[in-house]
Amino acid sequence: MEKNITQLKSLADPNRLRILNLLLTHDLCVGALAHHLRLSKPAVSQHLKVLRGAGLVKGEKRGYWTHYLVQREALRQVAESLKAMAEQTPTGESCLVMLEAKPARAAKGRKA
Repeated sequence: MEKNITQLKSLADPNRLRILNLLLTHDLCVGALAHHLRLSKPAVSQHLKVLRGAGLVKGEKRGYWTHYLVQREALRQVAESLKAMAEQTPTGESCLVMLEAKPARAAKGRKA
């Protein structure tokens, strides 16, 4: 469950979704991603670090540059987890437990 939370947090940023969408069609390096997305290279690198940490992308060294590609199986697993959650039929007891549970607070200064 913790891995799913990390993956979903990494997908919550619009720029990371844009990066993922580009990488689904082409393996690209940081410079090419920055050019296509009109973001700075350091910003793209930070977004890729989060996506790599979530296991959604990986880098492959090709000569001087590192090209990034989507870990499609990991993305499929996220989709399957969401689909399974959407298809769950709640029971009375589990609904009460979920409603009474307090959401976990994020540590200060940490963003996914």
